Amino acid sequence: MSAMSSLPVAPEIFAADGRRLGRRAQQTRLRLLDATAQLLRDQGARDLRVVDVARSVGTSPATFYQYFRDVDEALLALAEEAGAAVRPLAELVHQSWRGRVGLDAARILVDSYIAYWDRHRPVLTLRNVAAQDGDERFRAVRNGALSLITDPLSERIAEAQDEGQVGQEITPYAAAAAMVAMLERMAAYHTNLEPRGVNRDDMVETLARILFQTVTGRRVGRPGSGTG
Repeated sequence: MSAMSSLPVAPEIFAADGRRLGRRAQQTRLRLLDATAQLLRDQGARDLRVVDVARSVGTSPATFYQYFRDVDEALLALAEEAGAAVRPLAELVHQSWRGRVGLDAARILVDSYIAYWDRHRPVLTLRNVAAQDGDERFRAVRNGALSLITDPLSERIAEAQDEGQVGQEITPYAAAAAMVAMLERMAAYHTNLEPRGVNRDDMVETLARILFQTVTGRRVGRPGSGTG
């Protein structure tokens, strides 16, 4: 397979009525999404209106409706984009997790996941609230994004289990899901712990060691010694 053929193919983008969008129309759609994201950051989803989105890019609500049926559909598109942005983080799970290299990989994963949440916080918060409230569209987007990390973590835990490092009483997918839930929760609320004396570096180091030991079954030494 050539390098070119191995590259992912960008998905086609369609208008609200199903028409395939050309380059100029895709740029207009992107401007509307950027405006929606900015208004979400500035004022939250509750007061977000189509007319405000359209006005912020100098167009009309009629133009907005050419691309999205309502504000929720634009927010869903933003959630899908944020979900796709987690893919590079999933690649970290496919690296070697043995010894010090593995702990470093866990640190990078935790640090990157927190940074990912900080970049996409308004959209990810909205996605999770909507999913929790029973919106199946947002739930599917959330589950799809989380599975990009949960699935390979589960494979790593299963490998360590086969090597006798992780006990047979552990269910790999359940353990992986618990680790991803930990990452998701702590990334979402890490700034809330700062008044309790927990800074970002503390958070990364602690979560990385919990993650590393759960995934590999290996004990972690102090920083600068052994596997730590």
